[in-house]
Amino acid sequence: MNNAVLRSAGVNQTFLGEVVAGLGQTPKALSPKWLYDHEGSKLFEQITHLPEYYPTRTEIDLLAHIVPSLSEALADRRLLIEYGSGSSRKTRLLLGAMPNLEHYVPMDVSGEFLRGVADGLSKQFPNVQVRPLVGDFNVSLKIPAELREQSSLGFFPGSTIGNLTPAKASEFLRLRRDELGEGGELLVGVDLRKPVDVLLAAYDDSAGVTAAFNRNLLTRINRELGGDFDLQRFAHEARWNDDFGRIEMHLVSRGEQTVRIAEHCFEFADGESIHSENSHKYRIGEFKLLARASRWDVRQLWTDDKQWFGVFLLG
Repeated sequence: MNNAVLRSAGVNQTFLGEVVAGLGQTPKALSPKWLYDHEGSKLFEQITHLPEYYPTRTEIDLLAHIVPSLSEALADRRLLIEYGSGSSRKTRLLLGAMPNLEHYVPMDVSGEFLRGVADGLSKQFPNVQVRPLVGDFNVSLKIPAELREQSSLGFFPGSTIGNLTPAKASEFLRLRRDELGEGGELLVGVDLRKPVDVLLAAYDDSAGVTAAFNRNLLTRINRELGGDFDLQRFAHEARWNDDFGRIEMHLVSRGEQTVRIAEHCFEFADGESIHSENSHKYRIGEFKLLARASRWDVRQLWTDDKQWFGVFLLG
């Protein structure tokens, strides 16, 4: 399938361009945002319930514990924007802690998944206007004019900020500073450093759900871009990179092979990988420095008893 055919078929040209560029570089790498089509979002939701995957339950338990403090700190907020909302499980705790909230804007790259979640939230919180927004949080959002004057809170849970390099994380924080305004606040969930064996298990579970989530990226390329990846010839691998303080997810080629996407061919050596995701793990001091360098002050910080996870209120 050539590029002209793909264009006429309504193919996402941004997706195609990034895949061609990412597989053409050395080492090969793709943005983690492409992991989250409808099937990828469902698989990730399954991951959050796995026994090895501590981040979601740790963050939910922490948010549930600090609801009284959050309710006091966020009492005047009338607009909530959630970046990369996913299933919005954690958001339900936050919505219940914001008595004066009028508008909730969940945004995510997976439109079908997002709309289903938004419908459910509208029924659960009838006094809040839920206005889903399909988009990429790596760029400035077009906030409706009637909402710009509202006292705003941004919410970025799940340690999604760890998927960004520190430079990109700083860029994200600066975008939000401009977007939310000088009176705006940002609540960020941050995964903290912990034993490496705990980290590796969380990103390579015994049930193989994370492996399916990672390989679904190749399924998506095959379906949407006319690729011919053989999924059985790519293995999921989680690695700890101590130099960068991050877990890395890779799709590793089993043997030499050639993959075709549209009119492009990509050669893989045995053991060569596609780097599909990072998850940086911060020390508390590191994240405070990052926030301050990105024009935010740390107003409050909450952690669990083990200090495995932190929730930072920035203002």
